[in-house]
Amino acid sequence: MEFLRLKFALRDLGQLSYFLGLEVHHTADGLILNQRKYILELLKRSGMSTANAISTPCTANQLLQSASDLSPAFADPGLYRSIVGGLQYLSFTRPDLSFAVNHVSQFQQSPTDAHWAAVKRIMRYLQGTLTQGLVFQRSARPQLHGYSDASFASSPRDRKSISGYAVFYGSNLVSWSTRKQKAVARSSTECEYRALATLASEVIWLQSLLAELGQPTHTSPVLWCDNLGATYLAHNPVFHTRSKHLEIEFHFVRDRVNKQQLHVRYLPATDQLADVLTKPLARLPFRNFCSKFHLSEVQLAGA
Repeated sequence: MEFLRLKFALRDLGQLSYFLGLEVHHTADGLILNQRKYILELLKRSGMSTANAISTPCTANQLLQSASDLSPAFADPGLYRSIVGGLQYLSFTRPDLSFAVNHVSQFQQSPTDAHWAAVKRIMRYLQGTLTQGLVFQRSARPQLHGYSDASFASSPRDRKSISGYAVFYGSNLVSWSTRKQKAVARSSTECEYRALATLASEVIWLQSLLAELGQPTHTSPVLWCDNLGATYLAHNPVFHTRSKHLEIEFHFVRDRVNKQQLHVRYLPATDQLADVLTKPLARLPFRNFCSKFHLSEVQLAGA
């Protein structure tokens, strides 16, 4: 704080507790980020304040279609866009919402009743997880490591794959993403490798940011992938001649691996934390993966 005062005109407002809808709860060894007040506002705007809670934000087989399907058009598209936009901001502290929110965000132009039903399910899930927040704890020598996954050809509209990644700094989840890939992949290895390249780009950016903040990483980050083909492709140049359509992603990741700036490792799909970011899961696996994201219940005063 004193250092910043030398550079800028500042006023000390005390310990941070609330900022732009983010609630900061301080603990003995770190803090918890939560958006309870913001969730309550969303529930009120959507007319879901008294809705019954549910255990997952989407059904295990949820695959929404476009407006050309049987479901009639939703009567209030403006409300749909408003609530989905609010959910996108909420996902800044709720990685458990990432896939579900990304899924309903793809239909903002022409939402149907089926799309609105999917949004209401997310709101019912939030009703039961109001006090859940993202935990950040101190660590002696934290290092970057990340998980990447992809769901091959999972979009029924255009058969594009869904990529997801989660980046940890020590035990703290600091970056995550769910995104549809820009091109149709021709194999599971191809879509997994593209997801791996996206993760590599994010990790390299975070390394640069940490260095600027005076906290350089001391060891090369490890990237975990559950596809053996993509893992081999990152290490074995023999695969290059059979994968020319992956040329940009190949050279980008391969160059970093050659320079020992990144390490790509295989892990079983059951341990792939990014799995929950690429597809809807049933209740038990969903809760298992989310627990590893270090989401915790905030203890409210007087509770």
